[in-house]
Amino acid sequence: MSSVEQWGRKESLIWPPRGYLYTLGALFLAVVFTGFLVWLRVAYGLSPLERYYLPYDLRTETLGTLHPWGAYPLVLVQGGKSQMRPALNADVQRGKTPQAVGKPLPFALSDQAHKDGYRVLFREAPRRYSNKALHAWIAHWIYGDQSIPQLFLWQFVFGFAAFLIQLPLAIPKDIRRLKDLRYGRRLKGPILVSPKDFNKEIVGDGIGIATDRSKQPLRIPRDAENKHFLIVGDTGSGKTSIIRQMLLQVEARRESAIVYDPACEFVKQFYDPHRGDIVLNPLDARMPFWSPSLELRRRAEAKSLAVSMYQPEGVTNRFFVEAPQKIFAHLLTYLPTPTELVHWMSNPAEIDQRVRKTEYWALIDPRAPHQREGVLGSLNMTADSFRLLPKQDETTGTWTATKWAETRKGWVFITSRPTLREALRPLISLWIDILVLRLLNEPDRGQKAVWFVIDELASLQRLPQLHTAITENRKSQNPVVLGFQGRSQMEARYGDDAEAMLSQPATKIFLRTSEPRAAKWVSEAIGEVEIERLRETHYDGSRAGRNFALDRQTEPLVLPSEISGLDDLRGFLKYGNHVARFSFPFVDLKEKHPGFIERDMDDLIAPPALLHDELENDRSDPVVEDEPDGTHAVRME
Repeated sequence: MSSVEQWGRKESLIWPPRGYLYTLGALFLAVVFTGFLVWLRVAYGLSPLERYYLPYDLRTETLGTLHPWGAYPLVLVQGGKSQMRPALNADVQRGKTPQAVGKPLPFALSDQAHKDGYRVLFREAPRRYSNKALHAWIAHWIYGDQSIPQLFLWQFVFGFAAFLIQLPLAIPKDIRRLKDLRYGRRLKGPILVSPKDFNKEIVGDGIGIATDRSKQPLRIPRDAENKHFLIVGDTGSGKTSIIRQMLLQVEARRESAIVYDPACEFVKQFYDPHRGDIVLNPLDARMPFWSPSLELRRRAEAKSLAVSMYQPEGVTNRFFVEAPQKIFAHLLTYLPTPTELVHWMSNPAEIDQRVRKTEYWALIDPRAPHQREGVLGSLNMTADSFRLLPKQDETTGTWTATKWAETRKGWVFITSRPTLREALRPLISLWIDILVLRLLNEPDRGQKAVWFVIDELASLQRLPQLHTAITENRKSQNPVVLGFQGRSQMEARYGDDAEAMLSQPATKIFLRTSEPRAAKWVSEAIGEVEIERLRETHYDGSRAGRNFALDRQTEPLVLPSEISGLDDLRGFLKYGNHVARFSFPFVDLKEKHPGFIERDMDDLIAPPALLHDELENDRSDPVVEDEPDGTHAVRME
């Protein structure tokens, strides 16, 4: 940061005085500077006689309109045969000439005057002269027909320029002082700043967000990127545009990214097969072969994978969550393919064969039929997800998160489609959790950072390792970008852990949130500010006057109504104690690749011809016809 901020409350015993203090101060300095320039002009730029007659020139000019006559001591020259006359500039030079009465003259006869026969230079006794006539004579013979303003023109010009140069600094300070007088002075709490002031205070060299009113992006420090990002906003408020800006910069840095793309938007614009990018979606033809058993390096890791697959959401008895987790983890130690896993889950005898004579047999003991049915039923809940995974001979390559975390080659796009998202949720949760676990360690020298970008977080089931990624992932230098619509979504998924997860990201971007509770939470997350206001009380009576008192109040820096009333592409960015209000452009990139390429599968329920006819019917246009009885009928054509 460019400046050191004082910690704690900003105290001051002196309230800012009223008036345009800084502007008047600038005027005072300009006057002093002008006076200094005038002094230099008088001391070094005027001839000796011009300096002598300067006060008399000013006097005759100012008094000429009020008094026609005045007494003035002119300087005269006289020689032996020459007549006495007023001295001119050519008659004198620097030096001193003693006088019979009064101070010596600060000049002496010039060599030219001596050649002309003049021998005496003296100051006459004050005599009465016409002010106008004497002023005209001085202006013509001494100053060469130049007036006082013309004589000091450039001094006044430079003085005025000095005043103008100070105004851009003085006026904003006076405006801030007047705002302090009217709205109060901040003592403690966050500071609301413009993007320009934000960049001035936070000298950022990391990721940036382009704004409409500033040429420089709203940029944070690079060493703060691994403290994560939070983007909150309703649909259409601009979350995707901000994420696009961030991904463009990640791509320019040649860093890696793991992007959860529920709408298949980012894969259209950023997918690059030449870079080694991967699409994780069993329904997409670009999906490589993957099996959970390929991720295992130790037996204990199987339990982490099982926890990701089986979530406690909607389950009142945790036994029927933990028991399937243990059995599934045990089955993974046999290193099955997805097809084998589905076969085992569909045949309890296959499970019995592998669980018998282990500590897990008591969980599905046939002597407890109700318990056995509940555990096996819960275990089978993920079978439809594994059934969607392609077989090895249906793909062109094999991918594992474990190997990818070592090479970090290319980007990973985790996509889904709304109609099949429920079936894919366990797999998506498992992929993200595995990637988090593999990337928790500190990177080796030369390894590039990996960005976790999870948009629409609420569309996923609970990610057990996400809390770990947010709270412990800082040392691994892998930033996490979370996007969601409201706090209630996070609380529903993560319960008490949501509080810690929402508070951890150092950079928070708040867009429009119309939900009242969410808007209130955003206002609280931005913070409250302590304001000191000057209250003025007028009173009448025998001793009329006014009284001043200081009043301190605590209020939100941004009201919830401001959050819910934000326009699209407008928001607040909070980093540290600085809150920037900004607007940003809509970023629309060219689509380079399809968002989804359907994989040939044999899971269609209806024949293809029937499906084609149904699609054609869906594309038919409705036609409204009048019936004989006066009613209307709608038919498709």
